[in-house]
Amino acid sequence: MRKLLTLLTVGLTALSFTSQAQFTGGKVKGTVIDGSAKTIESATITLLRVKDSSVAKITAADKTGKFEFEVVPEGTYLVTVSAVGHNKGYSAVFEINPVSTLVTLKTIELIPQAKSLGGVTVTAKKPLIEQKIDRTIVNVEASVTNVGTSAMEVLEKSPGISIDKDGNISLKGKQGVQVYIDGRPTYLSGTDLANYLRSLSSSQLDQIEIMTNPPAKYDAAGNSGVINIKTKKTKQFGYNGNLSSTYSQGRYAKLNESFSFNYRKNKVNFFSTLGFNSRKNFQDLNIQRKFIESSTKEVKSNFEQLSRIRDNGKSHNAKLGMDYFASKKTTLGVVFSGFYNPGKFGNHSDVMIYDPAMSLLSQTLASTSNDRKWKGFSTNLNLRHVFDSTGRELTVDVDYLTYRSKNSQDLINAYYDAHGMPTIKADTLLGSLPQDINIYTAKMDYTHPLNKGAKFEAGVKTSFVNTDNNAIYDSVNYGVRIRDIGRTNHFIYDENVNAAYVNYSRPLTKKLFGQFGVRLENTNANGNQVTTGEKFKRNYTQLFPTAFLQYKASEKHSLVLNYGRRIDRPDYEDLNPFIIFLDKYTFEQGNPNLKPQFSHNIELTHTFKGFLNTTLNYTRTTDIINDVLEQDPDKNETVIRNQNIAKQRQYGIAVSAGGQITKWWSGNIYANIYNNRFEGIINGDQVDISATTGQFNASNQFKFSKTWSAELSGFYRTGGVDGVFRINGFGMMNMGISKQILKGKGSLRFNVRDVLYSQKINGSIKYGNVDAAFQQQRDSRQAAIGFTYRFSKGKINGNGQKKKTGGASEEQNRVKTGGE
Repeated sequence: MRKLLTLLTVGLTALSFTSQAQFTGGKVKGTVIDGSAKTIESATITLLRVKDSSVAKITAADKTGKFEFEVVPEGTYLVTVSAVGHNKGYSAVFEINPVSTLVTLKTIELIPQAKSLGGVTVTAKKPLIEQKIDRTIVNVEASVTNVGTSAMEVLEKSPGISIDKDGNISLKGKQGVQVYIDGRPTYLSGTDLANYLRSLSSSQLDQIEIMTNPPAKYDAAGNSGVINIKTKKTKQFGYNGNLSSTYSQGRYAKLNESFSFNYRKNKVNFFSTLGFNSRKNFQDLNIQRKFIESSTKEVKSNFEQLSRIRDNGKSHNAKLGMDYFASKKTTLGVVFSGFYNPGKFGNHSDVMIYDPAMSLLSQTLASTSNDRKWKGFSTNLNLRHVFDSTGRELTVDVDYLTYRSKNSQDLINAYYDAHGMPTIKADTLLGSLPQDINIYTAKMDYTHPLNKGAKFEAGVKTSFVNTDNNAIYDSVNYGVRIRDIGRTNHFIYDENVNAAYVNYSRPLTKKLFGQFGVRLENTNANGNQVTTGEKFKRNYTQLFPTAFLQYKASEKHSLVLNYGRRIDRPDYEDLNPFIIFLDKYTFEQGNPNLKPQFSHNIELTHTFKGFLNTTLNYTRTTDIINDVLEQDPDKNETVIRNQNIAKQRQYGIAVSAGGQITKWWSGNIYANIYNNRFEGIINGDQVDISATTGQFNASNQFKFSKTWSAELSGFYRTGGVDGVFRINGFGMMNMGISKQILKGKGSLRFNVRDVLYSQKINGSIKYGNVDAAFQQQRDSRQAAIGFTYRFSKGKINGNGQKKKTGGASEEQNRVKTGGE
C-alpha cells in the first residue's frame, strides 16, 4: 500500500509540472438594466462557480450596462449582479467547455429599491433550496423558522433527511450518513453526533449540502451519502460580522447566542466565531415488551417501562482561523476550533412486570443520573496553490482532532411487590466512564484540466485514530463503595485508513458529459479489551468505483445517471465487547466481529427547465449493521447488540420543484416515495420485512414588503421500516415572521415550530421471540424570538479564493463519547 501511495504522489508531482496543449478558456458576455429598461453603469458583476458558490471573477458594467469575462476555465457558472439602490440579480446557470466557448447571457434586469437614507446594509436573499447537478443546497438563513434552532433541527426539516428517536440521521430512508463540517468530517456518530449537532446554533450556519452519491474525491464512507454543513465565513476586505441572540420557550426555556467577526487587509484574512447555548429538554419514552418462551412461543411475562428523561446542558464553541495570501497563486491557512459541553442527564423510570394475563407481579423504580463533561479541539493546516489560469491546482490538508469526555453515572433501583411493599434491598451502581480520542489525518488533492474539456483529478489520504474507553463501576453495599470487577471495562482501539483516488471527466459528445472515478481504501484495525485480554485485528482493502453521465437533450431537458459503491464501517465503540448498562433490565454490548457494510447506489435524474427534478434510485446494501434484541424471559432482561444480520434493498422516486410563484410568494416542495425491504437471519429466525414510505417537505416564503416577510413550512413522513423497526407516520408544521430594522442592519424574527405538536414517534418491532413497541414525545413545540445585527466596512474580495474545508474525513462520524 505504501508503494502505491508513493508512486501516486510522485505521479501527481510530475503532472503538476507537465505542460500540455490545453483548453485556453471561454468568454461570457451580458447586459444589465434596471426596471425601467435603463442601463446601469458600474454595476458589480460576479462570476460564481456553481459547485461551491466560490467567486471565480469580478468585473463592473460599462456605461452601456455591458460586461464580459474572458479566459474563463471550463466549468459550470452563475452570474450575480448588484448595484446601489437595486435588489440583486441572477443569471441562469451555464457551462463553459471546448464545445461552448462563448456564452451570451439574457439581459439581467435589476429591480430598484425604495429610496432610503445612507448607511443601509443591503443583503441578498438567497433561495431556501438550490438544486445543483450533484447536490441539494439548503440556505439556512433563508428560512425564518430556523431562528433559535440547532443544526440538528435544521437538518430535520431539510429535504430527504429524517431523524429517529435516538438522533440517528437517515437520507432518503437509508441510514449510514456521513456528516461533515466545512468539508471536514465530524468523526462523531450516534448519540454523540446528535449531541454535537444540537449544541451548534443555526445562526452559525451558512448552508447545508446534501449529496446522495458523492464523487471519488470524498471518503467512501456513508452508505446513503454525505451531508456537509458549511459555517459562515466571508471574503470581504475590511471587517464584517454579526451578532445573534435567540430566546426559545417550549416546556423549558432555551437560549442561543453567537458572534462572528472577519477582518481582511492586504494579504491576511482573519475569521472567528463564538457560540453559546443553554438548553433544557424533556423526553417521555414508553416501552412495552412481551417475553416469549422460545420452546413454546407462549408469552411468559409482560414488561412496561415509563421513562421520564430530562437533559440540561450548555455548549461553548469557538473557531479562529487565518488565511495568508502569499501570492496570487498560493494561499496558506490555519484553523483552530473547539468546544466544551457540560451537562446533566436524568432518567426516572417506572418498570412494571405482569403475568400473561396482565396481573401485576412486581414494580421497579429506577433512577439514572449522568454528569457529563465533553470537550474537543481541532487544528487544520492547509495549502492551496494554483499553477495557472486553466485551473491546475494542488491542495494539502493536515488535521489533528482530540476529544475528551468524563461521565459520572449513578444507577439506583428500588424493588416493590404488586402491593407497593419493598421486596429486596435497593441497589446502587456508580460508574465513571472517561474516553480519550485522538485523530490525525493528512491529504493531498490535485486537479489538472486537459485538452478538449477533459479534467484529471487525483489524491491521497491517510488517517490514524486512537480511542481509549474506560468504564469503572462500583457497587454500594450498606454505604460501602466496592469495585465491581465484573462490570469494569477498558477498551483500546487503533485504526489506520490509507486511501488514493483518481477521477477523469470530459465531454463525450456535444450533449453527453462523463465523469469516472475509483477510490482505493486500505483499512488496518486493532482492538484490545484490556480487562479480559481479548484482542482482534482487521485488515482489508477495497475499491470504490463511481460513474457519472450527463445528457443535455435540449435547453429544457437534461438527464443525469450516476453510480457509486460505498462503505459504512462500525462505530469505534460498537466493536467494544463489554456490556454497558442502560438500566436494570436493559444492556448494550459491542461486537468485535462486526464487519463493514457495503452498498451499491444508482440514481437517474431528469431536470426540466432547471426547476423540476425527478430522481429514480436503487440501492442494495449487504452485511447490514443493525441492533439485535436478545431477551431473557426468566430475568426479564434485554441485551442490545450490533450484528451483521441481513441485506437491504431500496428503490424509490423523488420529485423536487421550487421557484417564484408570484412577486410576493416563492416555494419549494419535495416528495420522496421509496420501498425498503430488509431480509436476513436474526437470532436463528428468518426475517423478511418490507414497507413503502412517503416523505414530504414543503416550504413557502412570503414577501409582504421590503422589510416584512414570513414563512410557512413543514414535513410529513408516512409509516415505514427503519431496519427491523416499523415506525408510524409523524410530521411537523412551522411558521414564522421576520422584520428588517435598523436600516437593514438588523432583523427581528419570531417563529413557532411544530405548531400542532405532531412530532411524536411511535413504533414496534416483531420477529422471532421479540415483540416490543414504543411511544416517544419530546420538547418539539417551541416559540422563539431572535435578533440579529450585521455590521461591515469594506468591499467584496474578487480573488476567487475558495472557503477552506480541511482534510479530516469519515473517522469523526464514528466517534462515541458516552453522551446521554
